[in-house]
Amino acid sequence: MSMIKLGVPSKGRLMEKTFAWFAERGVTLKRTGSDREYAGAVEGAEGVELVLLSASEIPRELAAGRIHLGVTGSDLVRDKLVDWNKQVVDLAPMGFGHADLIIAVPDCWADVDTLEDLDAVAHAFRVTHGMRLRIATKYHRLVREFLTREGVADYQLVDSQGATEGTVKNLTAEAIADITSSGETLRANHLKILSDGMIHQSQATLFASRSADWGSVSDNFARFAAQLQVETQDL
Repeated sequence: MSMIKLGVPSKGRLMEKTFAWFAERGVTLKRTGSDREYAGAVEGAEGVELVLLSASEIPRELAAGRIHLGVTGSDLVRDKLVDWNKQVVDLAPMGFGHADLIIAVPDCWADVDTLEDLDAVAHAFRVTHGMRLRIATKYHRLVREFLTREGVADYQLVDSQGATEGTVKNLTAEAIADITSSGETLRANHLKILSDGMIHQSQATLFASRSADWGSVSDNFARFAAQLQVETQDL
């Protein structure tokens, strides 16, 4: 029998809260073996196989059709997949993993509160320094699309793989675009969010792949979707 492959984050609070979300719907997900083994089991749903992956891997696996369903942040799907809604369907927001992707600048920039202000500063920065104002981020596609849509120019995105909030203090960027939940880390690093600098409000979401083989699992999926109480008409 063909199995529905369900990709779930392999560790941390995102995994725990995902397991709890499914448990509330009568489906028990659990890791098997040691913490170093990415093996799992499903109880309470027929024909479903658990695939444990990092949250950042799940968009790629969905797009490739190697998993049918996957739980990951909506920010990751939108950033990693071009025309994301042509590759996946968001079946259900899950009500946890909330975080905002925002633009933040040094709080000593007293006259910079909006994207229009940022655009003016970026232009002045290029005239003065002969280079584009640097914005550190891990979310290149989302940030670039947002700034282009909002008419901000004269900037360059620099990749941040570590603590993005520290890049301004370390003089490797002039501003940042990053995920924040409470804003405490931003304040600790003397950064402020632009008043219109909200790029995306992210949360954990159950996605379905458009390219996976649904024909061989259609009956199982109909039962599973009904159990989870999710709509599937867009697939």
